[in-house]
Amino acid sequence: MDFTYGIDDKPDLGKLLLFGLQWLAVSIPAILIIGGVVAAFQPDGSVITYLQKLFLLIALVLLVQVLWGHKLPLVVGPATVLLIGVLASMSQGVGAINSSLVIGGVVLAVLAATGLFKYLKPLFTPRVIVVILMLIAFTLAPVILDLVTGEGAVPAVYNFVFALVLAVVVFVANGLLKGIWKSTLAMWALLLGSLAYFALFGTFTPPTPETAILALPGDLIAPLAAPEASVLIAFLICFLALAINELGSIQSVGSLLKADEMDTRVNRGMTVTGVGNALSGFAGVIGPVDFSLSPGVIAATGCASRFALVPAALALMAVGLSPLLIGYLGSIPSPVIGVVLTYVMTAQIAAGFMLGEESSAFRSFDDGVIIGTPLLVGTVVAFMPAALASQFSAATRPLLANGFVAGVVLVLILEHLVYRKKTQQ
Repeated sequence: MDFTYGIDDKPDLGKLLLFGLQWLAVSIPAILIIGGVVAAFQPDGSVITYLQKLFLLIALVLLVQVLWGHKLPLVVGPATVLLIGVLASMSQGVGAINSSLVIGGVVLAVLAATGLFKYLKPLFTPRVIVVILMLIAFTLAPVILDLVTGEGAVPAVYNFVFALVLAVVVFVANGLLKGIWKSTLAMWALLLGSLAYFALFGTFTPPTPETAILALPGDLIAPLAAPEASVLIAFLICFLALAINELGSIQSVGSLLKADEMDTRVNRGMTVTGVGNALSGFAGVIGPVDFSLSPGVIAATGCASRFALVPAALALMAVGLSPLLIGYLGSIPSPVIGVVLTYVMTAQIAAGFMLGEESSAFRSFDDGVIIGTPLLVGTVVAFMPAALASQFSAATRPLLANGFVAGVVLVLILEHLVYRKKTQQ
């Protein structure tokens, strides 16, 4: 492809701001959706403070990545795979979760900085990666169901019907729209979906009058506690999946732009992501990762300049410094969040199918067993009733009641132990 601006080109200020605005429209939805889900489970109940810290962290990591890390035009956002680990480990307390994020981030940074990560790559065959991509979506299905049926001021059945109609509209729009309109569809779905919901049900609650226009978030340093072994193991497995996500995102954009020194870019990018996740643990928010949707934005705008993300990062930082603005952005109804999360996870499943097709991962019945069994088991575990999950000890629950962990462990066993000889033929 031919691009108006290359990786290291610097557009003039007017175009730089315009391109930055487009990147901003792509960045905000993921932060609001994933961050909003986790913020609702915080013990202090401060959604605004949580989202403030998350916006500031994402802005910082994005700025460091494009200027000193991988130096590629890649969107940074909260890692969906860590969302699964966080929700599955809430019974152990946020202190244990934060410590696990710190340890996982440090491990990832060390493996990347020293080049040791290359020794883990053989574990992640195309079939394993396909399962990981799809498991993220399937094991979030219970969260999506809770979002679209959440009952409060509006009855659950109304929420479900509204979400169903909005989902149809979003996926029809996805098929019809092109270019930047399609790339920013999640943003439009959040905005227009929220307006439609408020118009129908009149549930909009503005921030309280005493909410500050500008202020630093309180409690910048979150509590840490020694994690149980099961929590740490669960998060380390999630970090392996995060590393594969990061690697795929950097390589996809690097391949599209024919970037040089890709090994160096990968190591620097993964190191920055690891450090960013360690910082997220200290801040008490979900960790960041580079998103694979970036090639679509680059193709739509024709701008491959990494400097176009600098205005977007600064704008994210400005949002993070405004509790009032966060208050308005954080008032998005849960059915709208559920629909947009469904849209994002559908793209995740599609990426899994595309990888499977490109890598010939679906060649035989045994391949189908290797891929299908972990997906089914992971989904069943994800929908495990709370009454059953509560019968596991608190120390083992983050592992045994975590559908994503169960699916990843099972696919590794099937791929590398049970069917190893057959898949290598």
